[in-house]
Amino acid sequence: MVQYKDYYQVLGVAKTATDQEIKSAYRKMARKYHPDTNKGDPTAEDRIKEINEAYEVLKDQDKRQKYDQLGSNWKAGDQFKPPPDYSGFSFDFGNMGGGGSRGNAGGMGNMGGMGGASFSDFFETLFGQTFGTPGGGGPGGRGPQPGAGAAAGAAAARKRSLDQEADIELVVEELAQGARRTLQVTAQGGKSKTIEVKIPKGMRAGKKVRVPGEGATIPGGSEKGDLYLRIKVKPHKTFTIDGDNLVCELSISPAQAVVGSEVSVSTIEGPVTIKVPAGTQNGRMLRLKGKGLPTVDNKVTGDLLVRTRIAIPTTVSEKEKALYEQLAALEKEKKK
Repeated sequence: MVQYKDYYQVLGVAKTATDQEIKSAYRKMARKYHPDTNKGDPTAEDRIKEINEAYEVLKDQDKRQKYDQLGSNWKAGDQFKPPPDYSGFSFDFGNMGGGGSRGNAGGMGNMGGMGGASFSDFFETLFGQTFGTPGGGGPGGRGPQPGAGAAAGAAAARKRSLDQEADIELVVEELAQGARRTLQVTAQGGKSKTIEVKIPKGMRAGKKVRVPGEGATIPGGSEKGDLYLRIKVKPHKTFTIDGDNLVCELSISPAQAVVGSEVSVSTIEGPVTIKVPAGTQNGRMLRLKGKGLPTVDNKVTGDLLVRTRIAIPTTVSEKEKALYEQLAALEKEKKK
């Protein structure tokens, strides 16, 4: 058992905070509790380590989604043990630190040296000791015996060298609903075999799905690397992606724009009817709540943003032409 850490509470942000809000909160907290400005305070170093750890998780969409899977039933300080089905699916958590030193979460080089590379037992329980440095045995440098951490680090590095990556293309509907794919992979000895991979819903372009044990192998050895499938998204004839939102265009006539109308709009779940308000301008965005893309934890669903385009007819009937002429005459009268 370890104590549950509320990373949102550590940074003082809501669970719905945006990436920018999390980044701003981290910068503010990091400046406030930096050891250089808190000399003589023995708690400053521990505090900055806690801040770095919280930001390391919340700044990364994959780690944040994995952390959010735990739900809202935990409070900071509670004795915590992950549920049996917590692992679910795996992602690549190999890029620690985002461009700075390993202990400098978020790559904020101007705040380097804050807390080293130490992370809590709670962090290791969630994400495993995959970020260890040789001789350290894990993120916190807590190797079981001198020298054991170096051996473990070498073994982990050797296994990582067997990992392989491949691209897999999904359509927008598969991002929303998940997918199963049958793949041909090369097994030991050069033989080909077929595997079935489950892609969880809520994936995004550039994210990776880990398929354990389906990477390369050393001839005659028992070690196997993992296969990482990098998500690519096929262009869609109707939708474009904006974060968790989907965007589409709706063509309306000048009359529909002026007096309003009910029209049918495509969603990933099928067509729905929406109301175009009277006086709608060209380019106005109409929002359909909850009709966008879900996240992996299924707790957040984006919206469908419908951008109106007023289509001017190139050909009209004699009756329509007469009505447009009457309208033009009325507009001319109004300007007098």
